[in-house]
Amino acid sequence: MREWQRMDNRKRGRDMNIIETRQLSKTYRRVVKQEGIKGSVKSLFKREYEQKQAVKEMDFSVREGEFVGLIGPNGAGKTTLIKMLTGIIAPSSGEIQVMGFYPNDLKNDFKRQYAIVMGQKSQLFFELTVNDTLRMFQEIYGLKEQEFREAKEYFTALFGVEKLLDVQVRTLSLGERMKMELMAALLHNPRILFLDEPTIGLDAVASRQIRRFLREINQERGTTILLTSHYMEDIRALCDRSVVINHGQKIYDGETEELFEKYQRDRQVTLSFDRAVEGMELPERAVLVEETPYKKVVRVPREESGALLQRMMEYGPRDVIVEEDEIGRVVERIYEEGA
Repeated sequence: MREWQRMDNRKRGRDMNIIETRQLSKTYRRVVKQEGIKGSVKSLFKREYEQKQAVKEMDFSVREGEFVGLIGPNGAGKTTLIKMLTGIIAPSSGEIQVMGFYPNDLKNDFKRQYAIVMGQKSQLFFELTVNDTLRMFQEIYGLKEQEFREAKEYFTALFGVEKLLDVQVRTLSLGERMKMELMAALLHNPRILFLDEPTIGLDAVASRQIRRFLREINQERGTTILLTSHYMEDIRALCDRSVVINHGQKIYDGETEELFEKYQRDRQVTLSFDRAVEGMELPERAVLVEETPYKKVVRVPREESGALLQRMMEYGPRDVIVEEDEIGRVVERIYEEGA
């Protein structure tokens, strides 16, 4: 009963900022040296440094229960921001509060209320079975037996992993292991879940399963989720709000659909034919992306896709597929124009 009361409280508090930063910045100082032995010897006596500003005066807030996507190229500052929000590193300047705490104080009451899952780093012990791993996390978070059993049963049913609980973690597939990573992270019912590339390396089926689980956790349990991902399918399917970061600065903060509506400017039309088609005439702004005698793939501005289809009908295609501009191109535009 107590756990469901906590969930109700989360839903009632959705207008409150659970995360808030003002003018948040992080600057690293790193050593620069010339290559070779000469450079190494010289750096022993006189080191040269350069400043790298990973996050620049970031104003950022998240309401309780939100599902927010963080988008940005490698080196944009996404992971640095998450590390500051979780207290792993301290900011160089600015203000930051997460659930009413200053994260870098690393108070136990703060650490018990969030979880972090990184697609390229595991928190599981590979030689233990899943059950033993979950028992270890029960002790770490001080969960009572009834609370532990209820959470375990909930996630076991949600993830459909009943048959995997007594096997060693190292024998699991990548998709199965990611389910266990999420299960271990969510066992103590955190208020905030930080996800850094959770679907990296997963196949399409496993990625869809992970997305479905995350959506249910956010909607049913009221868990606030921050997701960084280079797979824009994850962002578009899960996040109502997206924040785009480039060179440490926030260049967009708003609705995900509005973001794609602004930058998704083309459509891709795939035409298949029963006979060989040569010398096809295209509208002026259309681009032939792929061509064989029996298949043509054409990219065209959205507003001209109707005229393209009307002209293509003259060639009697057997099949026509119309797709939105691929997400990778959309993200490239966001970064380029944002920069």
